[in-house]
Amino acid sequence: MRLLTRISVLLVAALLPLIPASSQEQPAPAQKPNESPTFKARTVLVNLTATVTDRRHKFITDLDEKDFRVLDEGKPQEISFFSRQTDLPLRIGVLLDTSNSIRDRLKFEQEAAIDFLYNTLRRDKDLAFVMTFDNEPEVIQDFTDDLDRLSTIIRKQRAGGGTAFRDAIYLGSQKLMKPPAPTGANPQVRRLVVVISDGDDNLSDHTLSEAMEMAERAEVAIYAISTNTDWLALDNEQAPKKIMKSHGDDVLERFSNDTGGRVFFPYRLDDLAQSFLDIGNELRSQYTLAFRPGDVGSSGQFRRIRVEVDRKGLIVRTRHGYYATAAPPAPPPGK
Repeated sequence: MRLLTRISVLLVAALLPLIPASSQEQPAPAQKPNESPTFKARTVLVNLTATVTDRRHKFITDLDEKDFRVLDEGKPQEISFFSRQTDLPLRIGVLLDTSNSIRDRLKFEQEAAIDFLYNTLRRDKDLAFVMTFDNEPEVIQDFTDDLDRLSTIIRKQRAGGGTAFRDAIYLGSQKLMKPPAPTGANPQVRRLVVVISDGDDNLSDHTLSEAMEMAERAEVAIYAISTNTDWLALDNEQAPKKIMKSHGDDVLERFSNDTGGRVFFPYRLDDLAQSFLDIGNELRSQYTLAFRPGDVGSSGQFRRIRVEVDRKGLIVRTRHGYYATAAPPAPPPGK
């Protein structure tokens, strides 16, 4: 019997190369009815936060989904999610310019930033980190809702050195790309950078376009407060006029406009506090929208977005676009 079995095995081995390849292939195992595939694509949503004002800069907060129109490269998109709820958890990066150029204003900037956090940050819901930048950016306080800890570390800072503004925007946005998740079932948060600076830069490794791309990929809204004091008062200080925007002012304005944030040019030191108050008011007067883009590929192409409302005379501010990237595959079941 053993001899016959051995002969049979040898005969099959000899004939196997003569059998067509298609006959050798084994059928794929059938998927069990309740078994998930090993990989599946995740749903990709483009999230937008929109601020709507009239021409007098008054916030308009009574719009509904039907009042909005979202265009992706000029093509209308179906809105998948809409909310007037301004209660989403905040993830805030406070970026303080501590270079030598703002030495005279540092103390007031510190107090204004602290007041902003005390008026905006909600314990057990919102989180903020603080980054300073002079010769290089440095996170001096990681994400926390501990206002006493935030204020203490901000007050300890001293001015000196050069300015690595673009690096700070890049690294601050990168940190906000994966912020701590909120508790509960809803993972949505609002990400924003509040930067106080004159916008000048003399030490960064990253280019302006690299910093902008990182902010856009992280879906960060940048609120910039200019420390440039190049102003001219006409007749009296009640009617100040900016002589001209500096290059740094233009940079701050570009970052803010392209990400759906806002730039402020305070005239007096006291106006810094008002700028922070205006940011806090705006955060409570926004809309959240999302749409599911069509087949846009995964080449990393930047796609332009425009959001419109059907009421005349209203102005919508939101980020200007997003990068088309394929959704990463979901991990295998059980991982």
